[in-house]
Amino acid sequence: MRASADPNRAERRGQLLALGFGISTAMWALAYASRLAAPLVPPWLLFALLLVCLALGGWLGARASGRGLELGAAAGALASLLNLLILGSVIGGDVPGALRKGALLWVPASVLLGILLAGAGAWVAARRSAASRRPSAGLGADGAFASVAAAATLLLLAAGGLVTSKEAGLAVVDWPNSYGFNMFLYPLARMTGGVFYEHAHRLLGSLVGLCTLVLALHLQFSRQRRALKTLAWLIVAAVLLQGLLGGLRVTGRFTLSQSATDMAPSTWLAVLHGVFGQLCFALLLGLQAMASGRWNSSLAAEPRPSAQSDRQLGPLLLGALLVQLVLGALLRHFAWGMVWHVSFAMLVALLAVALGVRHWGLYGDLPWLRPLGRGLTLLVGLQLLLGTGALIAVNATPAAGDIPWWEAMLATLHQLTGALILGTALLIALWDRRLLAPATPQGETDP
Repeated sequence: MRASADPNRAERRGQLLALGFGISTAMWALAYASRLAAPLVPPWLLFALLLVCLALGGWLGARASGRGLELGAAAGALASLLNLLILGSVIGGDVPGALRKGALLWVPASVLLGILLAGAGAWVAARRSAASRRPSAGLGADGAFASVAAAATLLLLAAGGLVTSKEAGLAVVDWPNSYGFNMFLYPLARMTGGVFYEHAHRLLGSLVGLCTLVLALHLQFSRQRRALKTLAWLIVAAVLLQGLLGGLRVTGRFTLSQSATDMAPSTWLAVLHGVFGQLCFALLLGLQAMASGRWNSSLAAEPRPSAQSDRQLGPLLLGALLVQLVLGALLRHFAWGMVWHVSFAMLVALLAVALGVRHWGLYGDLPWLRPLGRGLTLLVGLQLLLGTGALIAVNATPAAGDIPWWEAMLATLHQLTGALILGTALLIALWDRRLLAPATPQGETDP
């Protein structure tokens, strides 16, 4: 594959993909959250919020890129096409393979609605003066698209965390079908209880898989470095493997059977699935950093006396976080190793706070490092609070019976914050390599 000869064309394509997938991810998040909050969010309110999301997405995209109606309309069409992955749940019939009457009209109607609303939002933004454009924070189109992929993966991690917290991992007995239905046509009316948690997780996985695949294809035709393109394809392979692990966790083998007696669920694969998902998220954040405009700028690494220590502390923290991630997964799925998980958390917290505070205080004049240090420090504090709350909730709840929503939320937020800490630590380690250079006592820079 050859890179695009026109860098502006690749930039425009990246803007479109970032905006289209971004709008769709936001709409999926709204739909998922509203289903969790039902009946507090009635269908008419959800529909109105989704329409606002389309228009607001077009408006924000035009503000960030300086492009108007063309970008908004195209992004609205792309988002609507992506939304067909969940629209099938509305138009699917009551038996496998069937569609509701008039279902085929929903497809062009939804695409047209997306074009009109996102295009209108972009048109409104384009009428404002150029001086009102917000800065892009040095991301660039490729970095923005990778950020969207990371955001979609974080949403997937949240859904997966709730599957585990609500003990719904085997609510749908077959895979890749769902009770004999095509996964994308499983009726919305049947998505109740544990089935909703498990099936929604599968649908979100399809969005993440498609997003990472399109991201890799886009970068392949861009002027980005070969190493970055290779990393993008490695992430695609990792995401595909992650989906396979999730499916085999349910069935234990490749089969289209719908009988629970034919399945051999694997809890060990559930552990591996949980660990691997957070690694995919962290890798996408790393890709976002290395694809950003600031990373690829002419900004030179600055010699600092503290650079050598911080460039060593970052990888050490990453290694400790990986160990803690495995211990947490074993505790979640086997209820084993509570003492190890809590004890090792103290070591991880000390390392993370040390790294975070140093970057918060030492590098205020360099891009990214200070906010990343502040974010890491605050995330560690939040994680300790969530971990304590989750521990109290588990011990206060009887072992049998339905899992209370507040216990499930605490455990899931604890897991999500752990993923954010891992991703932030990786970003710090990468930006340390990009922006800091060890300095000798004579002021020379080590190679």
